[in-house]
Amino acid sequence: MTELHEVQITEEKPLLLPPSQPVPGKKHSVETPYGLVTFTVHGTPKPKRPAILTYHDVGLNHQSCFEPLFHFEDMQEIVKNFVVVHVDAPGMEEGAPLFPLGYQYPSLDQLADMIPCILQYLKFTSIIGIGVGAGAYILARYSLSHPDTVEGLVLINIDPNAKGWMDWAAHKLSGLTSSIPEMILAHLFSQEELSGCRELIQQYREALVGAPNLSNIQLYWSSYNTRRDLNFERGGDVTLKCPVMLVVGDQAPHEDAVVECNSKLDPTQTSFLKMADSGGAAPADTAWEAD
Repeated sequence: MTELHEVQITEEKPLLLPPSQPVPGKKHSVETPYGLVTFTVHGTPKPKRPAILTYHDVGLNHQSCFEPLFHFEDMQEIVKNFVVVHVDAPGMEEGAPLFPLGYQYPSLDQLADMIPCILQYLKFTSIIGIGVGAGAYILARYSLSHPDTVEGLVLINIDPNAKGWMDWAAHKLSGLTSSIPEMILAHLFSQEELSGCRELIQQYREALVGAPNLSNIQLYWSSYNTRRDLNFERGGDVTLKCPVMLVVGDQAPHEDAVVECNSKLDPTQTSFLKMADSGGAAPADTAWEAD
């Protein structure tokens, strides 16, 4: 059996950039059993090629999460040869209306179950998924349910585990002393980034605090924190069947979870990339540049 080796790559320049102007794409919305979902399509379908489908993390949308990555020069060859579908979690798209008080936001499992409606609408048969944080979990869950439609996954900062009692208690206690934006920042960034990248962090803090859809963001955050365990088991029935690249920074808050995830997946199908001197959100941009 092929042994996997950890790859260390040093970050030489800032990799997470403030949200920039969106690249023109065609915006669509489709009704699903769990509500309306919005997504943006860039490019045209290529015969016999899968679409690249992205799913963003909590506190972000597809623009703030993926535009820095897709603006990299090295990504342009990929963009030219694949159609790209950026999915926004319900209520996270720009200009999204606020959900009414008491609205039951979809679980992460239900968000994954929206993806077949998107593919059916677009008449796409297969995807390569790129997900960050909550988005990585959603794409992994989708792949477990629809393995024949997924040709590959890039999962950045994935935590496949449900919160244990200690995590639940810590989350509840932090909610008494920290605001939702501060808890989300601690999810997105490492402690080193929070203390060292003051200007960048302040930009994201102001964007979250001033977000007109902050109550929607809180609902997505709550769904992430009540996720089920994916129950991956190396050699068992519950595993990802497609090639997978796991990416995490060596200073990221999710490092231990990604390392554990790697230990549970098929080593012949899984690549593990740990970015040296990199924090929470930076690997989203580094993965493709490193490749």
